[in-house]
Amino acid sequence: MEQPRVSRKLHDRVEGLPAAVRDIAWKGQLRMCPRYRRLAAAGKPKVVVTTAIAREMVGFIWAIARTVAADPARAAVRAA
Repeated sequence: MEQPRVSRKLHDRVEGLPAAVRDIAWKGQLRMCPRYRRLAAAGKPKVVVTTAIAREMVGFIWAIARTVAADPARAAVRAA
């Protein structure tokens, strides 16, 4: 089975992000990539697979938002 990976374009885009955000995003990639493949291979309709992955992705997005919000230095940069 193919391993999850990040394209060069995406790698360049996330390069400037904090390490904590990149770590959470990579954890999500490692979890959701095989899950997507497993659900698709099980014959689930594409809309069901996509919805399941989207619901799970929201949890990772929430974790990233909490991490960024907890860092007051980044909040001051965003407010400026």
